[in-house]
Amino acid sequence: MSFSNDVRIEISASVNDKEKRFACLYGMLLFCRTLTEKHICFQSESSVTSELFGRLYKAVFRKEAECNTQIRKNGITLYGYDFSGIAAEEIFSKYKFTYPVRTIDSEIIATNSLGVFTAGAFLACGSVNDPSKEYHLEFACPQEKLAEQLSILLGDIGVTAKTVLRRGQHIVYIKGSESIEDTLTFIGAQQCTLDLMNMKIYKDIRNKANRIANCDAANIDKVVKAALKQIDDIKLIDKRIGLDNLSDELREVAVLRLENIDMSLQEIGETLSEPISRSGVNHRFKKLAKIAEELRSGGAVSEK
Repeated sequence: MSFSNDVRIEISASVNDKEKRFACLYGMLLFCRTLTEKHICFQSESSVTSELFGRLYKAVFRKEAECNTQIRKNGITLYGYDFSGIAAEEIFSKYKFTYPVRTIDSEIIATNSLGVFTAGAFLACGSVNDPSKEYHLEFACPQEKLAEQLSILLGDIGVTAKTVLRRGQHIVYIKGSESIEDTLTFIGAQQCTLDLMNMKIYKDIRNKANRIANCDAANIDKVVKAALKQIDDIKLIDKRIGLDNLSDELREVAVLRLENIDMSLQEIGETLSEPISRSGVNHRFKKLAKIAEELRSGGAVSEK
């Protein structure tokens, strides 16, 4: 089941009184595929949306609407409601629709029904991506004027929406997770808002964990490279002059490193016969590195 369908199911359950039914059906009809005085066609690939449309039409117009189904080549079922003649004229008259340019009539719906009206628009032409993959919500509006008005309406509630023309459709889209959360709450999908917020928290924690793991891995690589360089220096010293010719302090850390490639400087310092700090161990390895460098260059060896 898709996240969009979860939103549709929650919206469907929230449309539960006369005013909301009227406003939601208005949004579904205004943003539907075909809307003229002679012919109205509402279509959806969602059975949830289709069932809600039938219930709303019956509640508002006191009559049944016949749902037609069509199986597409990709196996998806398309649900459709067609109204023509007197039925189309009744709908046009009831909602005071304009033709050919559709416009949102703010006088038809009360202020507290703007959310459910927008929910109707979403059911007619909206979709939202799975938040685990991408933050994206859009309305594929049938006309430019509707897209402009919807964008303004969303802006009034603090949602940043943009418009773009895509394959002949005027798309109103929202990208930011917070704006999508506000939109879902506005259209009555509060649980889906919480689900999106939880997913965002999960993704943030996962990203932080990945960053920490990557940082740890980088640190481990750094420690191993440093240890290998130290071992290379110690082996050179042993081969050229022998470790027995080193001071007791240098010889002890040299032997510990040869036997423990994965031991940190802190751990080496704690393991010494007379424990010292990490910086103290690092200082001794610097002395060993200097001796090895002098041996490579052919100079005189010094433990200063």
